[in-house]
Amino acid sequence: MSQEQDNFRDSIGTINEEGKRAWVFPKKPSGKFYEYRKYVSYFLLAFLFASPFIKINGNQFLMFNVLERRFNIFGFPFWPQDFHLFVISMIIGVIFIALFTVAYGRIFCGWMCPQTIFMEMVFRRIEYWIDGDRGAQIKLDRQPWDGKKIRKRILKWTIFFIISFLIANVFLAYLIGSDRLVRYVIDGPFQHLSTLISLLIFTAVFYFVFAWFREQVCIIACPYGRMQGVLLDNKSVVVAYDHKRGEAENGRKKWRKNEDRNALGHGDCIDCFQCVNVCPTGIDIRNGTQLECVNCTACIDECDTIMEKVNLPKGLIRYASEDEIVKKEKFKFTPRLKGYTAVLTILIGVLAGMLFLRNDLEANILRLPGQLYEHKEGNIISNVYTYKLVNKTSDDVEGVSFQLLSHKGAIKLVRNELFTVPAQDLAEGTLFVEINNAAVKSDKEKIKIGVYSDGELIETTLTAFMAPRSYR
Repeated sequence: MSQEQDNFRDSIGTINEEGKRAWVFPKKPSGKFYEYRKYVSYFLLAFLFASPFIKINGNQFLMFNVLERRFNIFGFPFWPQDFHLFVISMIIGVIFIALFTVAYGRIFCGWMCPQTIFMEMVFRRIEYWIDGDRGAQIKLDRQPWDGKKIRKRILKWTIFFIISFLIANVFLAYLIGSDRLVRYVIDGPFQHLSTLISLLIFTAVFYFVFAWFREQVCIIACPYGRMQGVLLDNKSVVVAYDHKRGEAENGRKKWRKNEDRNALGHGDCIDCFQCVNVCPTGIDIRNGTQLECVNCTACIDECDTIMEKVNLPKGLIRYASEDEIVKKEKFKFTPRLKGYTAVLTILIGVLAGMLFLRNDLEANILRLPGQLYEHKEGNIISNVYTYKLVNKTSDDVEGVSFQLLSHKGAIKLVRNELFTVPAQDLAEGTLFVEINNAAVKSDKEKIKIGVYSDGELIETTLTAFMAPRSYR
């Protein structure tokens, strides 16, 4: 490869020789993979917009309320006490993406990433509708600001802003809950100014990303692209150019009708640059796997279309590994993939077990800080505790009471003996544990307390009980 051809390694594809932003005007893609991507994208868009409004057992299907530290994942509520489960879920997600990256490259970015789906299947399609295809967009960008250009720009930017506002509302529904968002909308925006300001900030961010920053998110901001250098190897299946077939002995050459390219030693690549023109990040896939490539398959569809027109076999650009192109080796489940799969399986098993063993009501009973024991009549030792009961369900837990399970003794509440823990809420209070000194074997030992609802044991917890050393 000549020095001129190798210059792509010196900078990213969206920066020109002067170091300024090189605006990308990709050609409108079409073809088999693009149709598949549209189906996947429409399904994921419907899922994204519907998830905050779907309820399972009264719980929002997906919610990430960071401010109140409440999370719902697939209808399962997670409280601050379940943070370890949330962390394991996130680790599983990261390893799952890493596993697919090792096996299939940046396929997540091209097919499932919200940034790519919104950019290519929503905003870019609106741009094609208003501004036209690649050639028309370049012409419109270069022409002076006349009436036609102003009308198109205002129309496009207005639609972009409206869509960004809708995305911001859905994003807010994930953060604060769809019920609260609907209530705020009904109350009117000026009744909740702080929420309105947050909504406008989100709208501005989304508008900036999709109207101006665009593919730079994938190239500059997203850390996942940098992971490719660590995760990919010669066995990873990526969107790849078959340089063995495309270059042959004497390299690429423009197409000439009735020419015997094989006899002249030229490869099947006719150097039409259509794979470059259709790329949403502005790279030349023929230079090999690059940071900017999001595996969107637009170049595959475009190259296959050109190959059909010149009566050459399709698949010059395709899903393939470097070893498949160079050594003709098919995909194998390598030890590296087996290791990732084993770790992923173990973590999923651990998470499933923890979810299965998790109680709907969690109890924490702790001795009141700074308080010792109290010695009462009849050799009774009394300790004071604070309790916190977290109800993780969408139903009230009624008739709640406490019983001492490990020792003979009594539990007395400061409030009424029976109380209710509201749905998806907590109850706090103070209680006293009284045990005869004869039943206490040490100055500090563990006692077991049961939590009952209408006489049915629903949770147990351990806490410390203090007594005088003389009674050991």
